[in-house]
Amino acid sequence: MPLAILALAVSAFGIGTTEFVMMGLLPNVADDLGTSVPTAGYLVSAYALGVVVGAPLLTALGSRVPRKRMLLLLMGLFTVGNLASAVAPGYWTLLAGRFLSGLPHGAFFGVGAVVASRLVAEERRARAVAAMFLGLTVANIVGVPAATALGQHLGWRATFVVVSAIGLVGLASLALLVPRLPAEEHVGVRQEIRALREPQVVLGLLTAVFGFAGVFAVYSYLASMMTEVTGFADSSVTLLLALFGIGMTLGALAAGPLTDRALRPTLYGSLAALAVVLVGFHFAAHSKIAAPIAVVVLGGVGFMTTTPLQMLVMNKARHAPTIASASNHSAFNLANAGGAWLGGVAISAGWGWTSPTLVGAVLAVAGLGIAVTAGLLDRRPPATVSEVVAEGGPRARREVEEPA
Repeated sequence: MPLAILALAVSAFGIGTTEFVMMGLLPNVADDLGTSVPTAGYLVSAYALGVVVGAPLLTALGSRVPRKRMLLLLMGLFTVGNLASAVAPGYWTLLAGRFLSGLPHGAFFGVGAVVASRLVAEERRARAVAAMFLGLTVANIVGVPAATALGQHLGWRATFVVVSAIGLVGLASLALLVPRLPAEEHVGVRQEIRALREPQVVLGLLTAVFGFAGVFAVYSYLASMMTEVTGFADSSVTLLLALFGIGMTLGALAAGPLTDRALRPTLYGSLAALAVVLVGFHFAAHSKIAAPIAVVVLGGVGFMTTTPLQMLVMNKARHAPTIASASNHSAFNLANAGGAWLGGVAISAGWGWTSPTLVGAVLAVAGLGIAVTAGLLDRRPPATVSEVVAEGGPRARREVEEPA
């Protein structure tokens, strides 16, 4: 793999660390700022909202910017957002800093995925994208536990100072290792948005929203399940979350080659496996032996869905892939918020701490249903250029793409 992908992975490591570390720092932040833990929880939502808003917006605004320069600008904004969080004097300024930190997240991964795929041969594109995502998974093994421990001992502000330093390392790596890609034909914002309205792109994004929501329905309450149901001590939670990160890394490593070989079967298989694992987790959570194994497997099959979904929307928006690629991360963050909310609804209804696993299984099946429907629609014979022009006029003329 080119060293440029290492630079993308380093930047992804910083982004992944700041995304998830707030969950472990909520009690510390709440105590320091004189607010409640539920109110401090909106700091997690502020970051997710930044991702949802920033992915399409910043990608559209940067449509004319060369991709290497765009990556540098996005990583610079990420670093500034974390510095703002580190020096925030109060709750509302910290909330703004978290929103600012989230803005470049989706756009960075969207542009980064396109850049990674252009640095390798056609048959290795998915492996290159998966390698970039390894930075995100390793963050859950090393970055988040280390940053959480740092924040608990030296104060939460120290965490964001360190993440800002990682951002600076990412900036230097991108500047030194990512080449200036050959100039491409400019794709306007309107063409990018038209690509986003393609039925297969829409179905791919919906698959991400529903399928990946199944993961976050459980992950959001994993600590409570392990302490309240399995009986682990609070001190074991960090290790269990690291096990989830190990599973994510294994899933990313497996997803790249499998997606290069057979995209849709990999997507179908991972979503089906996710539904089965979530049902099994409902029972495994009651065993101190089975539960840690289930945590690893859940991380693996859950993250195996990300690479095929990323490649699917990029393939189906082939002539304007950047905003579609970025919007995929908006979809993942909607899945984050939606899965956490539905899991919380199940717990509040009195169905028990393990009820989010069954909610997640239903969501995974819904995602699988959408993916299969999209695959069946994709088997229809492609329209010829003359048929497309006859239906939509001269402006509708475009190259007919092969199905993914």
